[in-house]
Amino acid sequence: MDDADPHIHVERSVTRYDARARNLLAGTFGRVGDLPETVDTGCGLRVPYAMTSSRPESVTCLACREHARAQHLRLAEQIERLGSMPGAALTADQAGQVADHHRDLARRFSDGG
Repeated sequence: MDDADPHIHVERSVTRYDARARNLLAGTFGRVGDLPETVDTGCGLRVPYAMTSSRPESVTCLACREHARAQHLRLAEQIERLGSMPGAALTADQAGQVADHHRDLARRFSDGG
């Protein structure tokens, strides 16, 4: 971990959205675990959790931006494939909307920082 690193990064598992999962658990069970102090990032560093963001406009590490862009594009493709499978939990239209959301995030990550 480099304490002098001024950049805002993304977690290696960009599409996991820990905050959303924590909110779901808190709403369901009334409690959640502590956030990690440090996390692995898309660029390969280990940084304090507070130095990460899932918002494209906040991420200043170029390698993390590219990592996030690739992850969101990959997830969009996977969601579209799943939505077109027989018996899928999502309709093709729903899967398309979610895929479009992730493509938009990928575009925002590629728009500079």
